[in-house]
Amino acid sequence: MTSICTRLSASLLAISLLLPTNALAQAEKTVPQSRAEMQLSFSPLVKQTAGAVVNVYAERRVQRRNPFAGDPFFEQFFGQRMPNRSEKQSSLGSGVIVSANGLVVTNNHVIEGGDDIKIALADGREFASKVLLKDESLDLAVLKISAEESFPVLPIGDSDAVEVGDLVLAVGNPFGVGQTVTSGIVSALARNQVTPGDFGFFIQTDASINPGNSGGALMNMKGELIGINTAIFSRGGGSNGIGFAIPANLAKVFLAAAEKGDQSFERPYIGATFEPVTSDVAEALGLKAARGALVVRVVEGGPADQAGLKPGEVVTAVNGVQVEHPDALGYRLTTAGLGQKAALTVKGDSAREVSLSLDTAPETPARDERLLEGRNPFAGLRIANLSPRLAQELRMPPEKTGVVVADVTRGSPGSRLGFQPKDIIVSLNGVAVESTVTMQDMLDEDPGFWRIEIERDGQRIKQFFR
Repeated sequence: MTSICTRLSASLLAISLLLPTNALAQAEKTVPQSRAEMQLSFSPLVKQTAGAVVNVYAERRVQRRNPFAGDPFFEQFFGQRMPNRSEKQSSLGSGVIVSANGLVVTNNHVIEGGDDIKIALADGREFASKVLLKDESLDLAVLKISAEESFPVLPIGDSDAVEVGDLVLAVGNPFGVGQTVTSGIVSALARNQVTPGDFGFFIQTDASINPGNSGGALMNMKGELIGINTAIFSRGGGSNGIGFAIPANLAKVFLAAAEKGDQSFERPYIGATFEPVTSDVAEALGLKAARGALVVRVVEGGPADQAGLKPGEVVTAVNGVQVEHPDALGYRLTTAGLGQKAALTVKGDSAREVSLSLDTAPETPARDERLLEGRNPFAGLRIANLSPRLAQELRMPPEKTGVVVADVTRGSPGSRLGFQPKDIIVSLNGVAVESTVTMQDMLDEDPGFWRIEIERDGQRIKQFFR
């Protein structure tokens, strides 16, 4: 009997080895075998973590111009002074408590422009809060609840360990609706071109996300925060579309900067510009797929130049992790942390590895900001000397130099004549503008006519003013 069983087991093993993988996977699937299995629920996980997901609402006062101001008929009866109306606007969203002392991570767009930002907990209590750090391009903000007590916390997980197909919960706390929980799976990773900002590395999920859930938690089955829900793609604008979340590893680096007291979030300065890899480039370099970040330009003396990167090469991985596109490269370098060194896998004539130092962008030359005034076409322009740091702040290519328009005062002569932020002033009356001091000296001479050449989006524009 024993020999028969042995031969039967051997035969079954041999058959299993011949079966395709998907057939074995199908064989492992079973229907629920008991009442207990049919009653499996996410409820225990939600009860464990829901207290850390809060409502965030910000109020701000805006001035509305009186529609009858300037109308001769109405001013005849009500006088010249027709006051503008002041009204209150609110923005609503969600947030996640990530430390027991009341630090909350949310989306920047939830609190943008808010004068009075409050936090409402799941148990109904409300607290005032203050903004510690915010960043428009990342769409992240860190708030501090103004209370001395211990709050429930959602621990931050490793978003780089997330895989397509993982089960996730999207938890939010929209004001007036109460806490909402939806389930789904991770649909894709490293999604870019989702929002108009310069950040492009999102976790995509099919878990329904409502607009009021912006800033809420995307959570794994361990009860860990793996993403901050931030964007919805659907035809009708409802919750039946594709959801995107900012990876928790980026939120973790951002949170660390807020805890240090940083006034702005610093990204590592690379000193190079990158483009997506096309199929032609991939074929020419012998890449298996059109993935990676193609080096287009390298700033002389910058970190990329010192590391040995050359135009035409492709960065395919950072610290051994594959890079899908330039946005993914930026994400990997940012989450690696300032002061560190990153190992870049580079493909050119041959495959090699280089070490890139991750430091902040230098502010050389000093920006020397000046608000131009007086009777000239440039009044209202705030100009500055362009440095790698300022270029990074203005989201301009790192190789740009010269005098840049940092801001334009609304209604000023410069604004009416069409000057825009990021315009680089190349020359004035045929003389190269090398610094803000040069520009100011030229304006003080006041020749009465102005021939100006500016660079805008890579194009040279010449104008003449009297």
